[in-house]
Amino acid sequence: MLNDTTIAFIGGGNMAAAMIHGLLAAGSAPERIRVAEPDPDRREALTRQYPVAIMADNPAVVPGAQALVIAVKPGKVVGVLGELGPLLAPETLVLSIAAGVSLAQLQQNLRADQPLVRVMPNTPALIGAGIAALLPCAHLSPAHRLLARQIMASTGDVVEVEEESWMDGITALSGSGPAYLFLMAEALSDGGVACGLPRALADRLAVKTLIGAARLIDESGQHPAVLKNQVTSPGGTTIAGLVQLESAGVRGALIAAVQAAWHRSQALSAGH
Repeated sequence: MLNDTTIAFIGGGNMAAAMIHGLLAAGSAPERIRVAEPDPDRREALTRQYPVAIMADNPAVVPGAQALVIAVKPGKVVGVLGELGPLLAPETLVLSIAAGVSLAQLQQNLRADQPLVRVMPNTPALIGAGIAALLPCAHLSPAHRLLARQIMASTGDVVEVEEESWMDGITALSGSGPAYLFLMAEALSDGGVACGLPRALADRLAVKTLIGAARLIDESGQHPAVLKNQVTSPGGTTIAGLVQLESAGVRGALIAAVQAAWHRSQALSAGH
């Protein structure tokens, strides 16, 4: 389906670039991808990276587009849809990757029956290892649902959710979650340096340990607690480290971090 679909992007930031990269790798024809980006430096950068049409004007990318990806800052979404809504064909699928902008807000400047999906991606999409949560509008057809999944699957895994109230929690967990892992990678490396390891070696060990552990959880299908117990020998080094982590409240701190991001996402969604 992708190689027969014309996809237009409003905004050419990092997430849009990740999606363009993934779409091209998945077989989308370059001539079927268009990007509207007002910043001339960003347009130049995108032109160097991708053989797709890069334009300065938002309305110029709309004619003939079967899917429109809204990839601008959340505060600009309503204005952009006010400009473009009247230009869209009734069958054009609109995907918004703007955090905190509800389906109702998106629908304000669109036809009542416009196919619409709200999406929460995350930054590992830049390397095709993202996960995107899709929230479809109530009237989305099976064909549009499939197209939305295919577009986002070009950047990694896809999950579909039914409750819009979950989107703030998804933003807090998977949207903000990579930053928590980056912090952990940095801290693990610092720990290795504190033990006398060279920085380059400590960095590599920390990163590969996180990647390997995450893959093991994903591919084994076992609960993280089961895998943790398997590597924790009585009186060994791992339990000594885990005791210190529990004493420092690391588990509670991570839970609190997700909750803090959740509360902030709720506030942003409410316009605060």
